[in-house]
Amino acid sequence: MLEVRDLHAYYGKSHILQGVNLHVRAGEVVSLLGRNGVGRSTTVKAIMGEVEPKGEILFKERNIAGLPSYRIARLGLGYVPENRDIFPTLTVRQNLQLGLKDPNKPGKWREEDMLDMFPNLKRRADTAAGVLSGGEKQMLTICRTLMGDPDLIMIDEPTEGLAPLIVKQVGELISEIARRGVSILLVEQKLSIALDISARVYVMGHGAIVFEGTPADLKSADDVRREWLEV
Repeated sequence: MLEVRDLHAYYGKSHILQGVNLHVRAGEVVSLLGRNGVGRSTTVKAIMGEVEPKGEILFKERNIAGLPSYRIARLGLGYVPENRDIFPTLTVRQNLQLGLKDPNKPGKWREEDMLDMFPNLKRRADTAAGVLSGGEKQMLTICRTLMGDPDLIMIDEPTEGLAPLIVKQVGELISEIARRGVSILLVEQKLSIALDISARVYVMGHGAIVFEGTPADLKSADDVRREWLEV
């Protein structure tokens, strides 16, 4: 579904990504782990075309490296950024409707599905999204992306700064996304969530992949966790 080969990216003269290689198969959940500042968010931004990539990015066997973000999205690659971008003056319902690529061609996810899954959003469906809590904005951002019916969705730090109850709901939503056959590349710091829902995990350090394996492999790799994940 997605294959990244020898990916490099720069911010000015700073060499952030230094030859990243990873892949996500159809229907697979893969987590990208690591401390802040190692290049995880830059990786998904480069894949999505928000940072200029150098290397090869294959999505459904097509090289998308260098394409503009809107074209990448239309090919079926969804992206949920860590800053929870919503349109604050539009209602919750209007935000969801903006995620549709073609209103005349409904996909796996319908507006009512989203609202039924999250009663808080349903109660505020016709309220301006700017008054939502941080957790509700996170849910809305993920749901709006799903309305575009992606084949693969990249979710960047969905649980950061959220209360434990909302973290649990985010984890349940990610599991539901996977159950519906959508591939997921998850950038996450909470190991408990990542290890629980992922088929495979990558660990990043200093702009490169330093570990690849199953959650069980990572649990037994004490040296990797100490050097690259634990504070």
